[in-house]
Amino acid sequence: MEKLYSLKMRASKNVNGASVHISGAEKIVYASDVKSFSDSLIMRGLNHEKGQADFLNLKITELKNEDILYLDALKVETVEVKDWKEGHEEIKKFLLEIGIENPEKIMGFISQTYAMRGAMLLDVENLVRLENDFLRGIRATNMDQERKAGEQLSCRKNHYEEAIVLATKVANCPGILGEICISDDPDYVTGYVSSIKTGYRRITKMKEMGSPNGGRIFLFRGSRLEAEKAIDFLQNQPVIVRKLKKLPAESQKSRWSYIEGTLSSLKKENLFRTTKAFSSPQGPHVKIGGREYVLMASNDYLDVANHSSVKKAVKNAIEKYGFGSGGSRLTTGNTELHDLLESKIAQFKGCESSLLFNTGYVANLASISALCNKDFTIFSDELNHASIIDGCRLSKAKIVTYRHNDMEDLRNKIAGNPFSLGLAVSDAVFSMDGDILNYPEFLDVCQKNNLFSMVDEAHSTGVIGKTGRGIKEYWNESRNPDLLMGTLSKALGGEGGFVAGRRQMIEFLRNKARGYVFSTSLSPAVIAGNLEGLRILENETFRVKTLQHNVEFFCRQLTKNGLKVKSETAIIPIVVGEEKKALELSEFLFDKGFYISAIRYPTVAKGNARLRIALMSSHTEKELSLCACLIASYLKSQVQGLFP
Repeated sequence: MEKLYSLKMRASKNVNGASVHISGAEKIVYASDVKSFSDSLIMRGLNHEKGQADFLNLKITELKNEDILYLDALKVETVEVKDWKEGHEEIKKFLLEIGIENPEKIMGFISQTYAMRGAMLLDVENLVRLENDFLRGIRATNMDQERKAGEQLSCRKNHYEEAIVLATKVANCPGILGEICISDDPDYVTGYVSSIKTGYRRITKMKEMGSPNGGRIFLFRGSRLEAEKAIDFLQNQPVIVRKLKKLPAESQKSRWSYIEGTLSSLKKENLFRTTKAFSSPQGPHVKIGGREYVLMASNDYLDVANHSSVKKAVKNAIEKYGFGSGGSRLTTGNTELHDLLESKIAQFKGCESSLLFNTGYVANLASISALCNKDFTIFSDELNHASIIDGCRLSKAKIVTYRHNDMEDLRNKIAGNPFSLGLAVSDAVFSMDGDILNYPEFLDVCQKNNLFSMVDEAHSTGVIGKTGRGIKEYWNESRNPDLLMGTLSKALGGEGGFVAGRRQMIEFLRNKARGYVFSTSLSPAVIAGNLEGLRILENETFRVKTLQHNVEFFCRQLTKNGLKVKSETAIIPIVVGEEKKALELSEFLFDKGFYISAIRYPTVAKGNARLRIALMSSHTEKELSLCACLIASYLKSQVQGLFP
């Protein structure tokens, strides 16, 4: 018989000097599958919803076949509940069912498990915790489901299958009456209770969507000596679970049940999103449903999207080139306009060359995943845009997250994570907070440590710097990063993204970036509009000066009304906290004629909801003054803690 090996992965990150658990998993596999399963577990540890790990440990141990205990999987049932409160009532019913008469007191221990790496071992008679280490808890390990040699493992966690395996081992442990488990995954709200008597009982909602709080309690009855034996069984006895069945039919009523359940949860958690249809061009004033609103949520910072010369350029391009491009840039979709725009962007940014992409999102996704691979280590700011995060994940590189705009932490993370090839990547202006990268020091760190450097200028071009040329001009810095990314869809009022840099780097991306190679190119009409938008930015610098004045004026008005807000960019966040309160403030302003979006999880952290105000050069002081007054007056009456 082929040898079996235990694989155990643990991933963590440093938060304010403390190690915080991110992900853990283990498998029991045949010798021939050790490498493929190890690779999958490593990728899981490096790509997790709770953040990017900066420490990962993989332990591989040979097992003796005769030491392995084979158990049949617990029977499974699913309990559908409306919300987490109903879910907690189901836990209480379970506790009574297995002979525990103090469910309220037991439930009081759940919150104590949130920060634990393992499970609480609780004496249900005396309500005494029996773990030797209250911070670490009990780690039920050395277990897996029965599998065939050569089976593939997904990098994604299968919550259901892994939970059945653990629950089966725990339920068969001497002295254990049952188990309560709530996942610590922010996007997974289903939990379970289990015992030999009841089997494995899935409860569809056991916490709020977006909550990172989760924990596990092993319910024990017996002597202290019996408790030590139980701990030894949980931690050391190798177990393989047989006859593990797929999710039962009653929990798969319809292939749409997952969709319906998710939408229902989003609505209850005030995270559901809808759109409003404009019946007018983008500008400082828009029409929605026949009514005019002051638009303070647009990325068209310089009011270029509806500029007469842009519209004229688009019309002329359609007359000459038609509407569609007909193919990818490398086949038939390249016009002289595309080449001209790339040349103009490179010149504007002070780089040798540039490359167009269909969106800024694709520019980040395609560039990072083309440059980096599993041999790379990527150092990424914890508040980077989702497109950067997704590009990092797609690359399969090791990802190390450093504290927001903290160059000392970046240095420490580099020192603690040796690499042969590496990239450091950061936004220039952060899209939700509006603060600015410490660009000179960022470049210093990258150069000193032989890292490729990448900066995302989506929200800095046309916004910061004396003439709106972005992060370099703002810092009076002549150096370029290795990849300078930007968009044409914000201050330039158009559509598309780009990456600028050395000619060698751009030629590399032209040949390797899948988002460029396999996408139909932007329409010549769009390219013509982008060219005109760039010309306007270069020649009409009064727009930049007016925008910067509006930012200063609006912040001053907010401060005058009691809200201490600072920003040097067009993005001004008003952090409210609760998702519902942010929505209510947005709706209040909409009723008053101001359109400002409420930004909620997962765009920002749960409980960190906000209004993201985006100013334009064409807003008037009267509009800005009234908006600041409305925001402050509402918050004073409705939201506590935002005013001194």
